[in-house]
This record gives sequence, structure tokens and C-alpha cells, in this order.
Amino acid sequence: MTSLLSRDTAKLCLAFLLLGMTSVALPACNTVEGAGQDIEAAGDSISDTARDAEAELSD
Repeated sequence: MTSLLSRDTAKLCLAFLLLGMTSVALPACNTVEGAGQDIEAAGDSISDTARDAEAELSD
């Protein structure tokens, strides 16, 4: 009985550990995706500004 109890306890601990790791990993993916979008938007803004400056110099 003790062996069965400790095996069940180990399975329960493993399940909680996996659940905890998953709950930490999923928001991290969203954060990285959001950071990528922010960086892309900044790059677009820089490109637009450079294009505008080039157009002004050409005139």
C-alpha cells in the first residue's frame, strides 16, 4: 500500500509540475509575439521616416 501511495503522490507531483510549467510557458509565447510586433512597428516607422527624409532631400 505504501508503494502505491508514493507512486500516486509522485504522479500527482509530476502533473502539478507540468501544469505549472505550461502555465508559465504560454504567457511567455504571447509576450515574445507582442515584442516582435512592437519591434516590427518601430522598424516600419523608421523606414517611413527615412523615406520621407529622402523625398525631402530629392525636392
